[in-house]
Amino acid sequence: MTDITSAQFYINGNGSVTREPETIKKIPGNKAVWVVIFAELSEFAVFFIAYFIAKAHSPVEFEQGPMQLHTLAGTLNTFALITSSYFVAKALAAIRVNEPDKSVRYLSFAVFCGGLYLVIKYWEYHWNVAQGIQTDTNSFYSMYYYMTFNHLIHVIWASASLMWAISQIKLGHYNQQRHTGLTAIACYWHMVDLAWVIIFPLLYVLR
Repeated sequence: MTDITSAQFYINGNGSVTREPETIKKIPGNKAVWVVIFAELSEFAVFFIAYFIAKAHSPVEFEQGPMQLHTLAGTLNTFALITSSYFVAKALAAIRVNEPDKSVRYLSFAVFCGGLYLVIKYWEYHWNVAQGIQTDTNSFYSMYYYMTFNHLIHVIWASASLMWAISQIKLGHYNQQRHTGLTAIACYWHMVDLAWVIIFPLLYVLR
C-alpha cells in the first residue's frame, strides 16, 4: 500500500508537490468547472431566497408542510450523498498516489450512492402522491417539488460525470500525473452534496 505521507503527491494532475511546491496554490480542477459551480450555487441561492419569501407569505403552510413529508426518506438521502462525497474524496486521494484500481472502486461506490438517492427520491415522490401531496397542493409543496426535482437533475448529471471519470481512468486518460478532469468532477459532486445539505433542513426539519 502506498504511504500518502511519503509518496510523491500530485495535487491536481499538474505537477508534483514534492518537486513543484507552487502547484499547491492552484485551484482544484479548472476554472471552467468553478464557473459552472458558482453559476449553479447562484441558481440554488435564488431558490433559497424564493423559499424564504414564500414562507413569509404563507407561514402556516411552511410550518405544517414538513410534518407531512417522509422525513426518513430525506434523512436516508442525506446519508447517501454524504457517504458518496466520502467515496469521491477517497477516489481522488487514490489516483493521486497512483492507485487507479482503488480509485475506480471508490467512484463505483459513489455512483451506487447516487443511484440509491435517485431510487429513494422516486419512491418518496410516489409516497407523496399517495398521501395527496401534489405540486399544486399549496405553496410549500410547490417549493418542495421545485427544489428537490431540480436537485435530482443535478444528481443525475453528477452521477453520469462520475461514470465518465471511471471510464477515463480505465482507459488510462486519468492517472497520477494527469487527473484535472477527475478533480473538477469531484468538485462538482461536492457542490451537489452541499446544496442538498442546505435543502434538507429547509424542507424536512425547519418549522
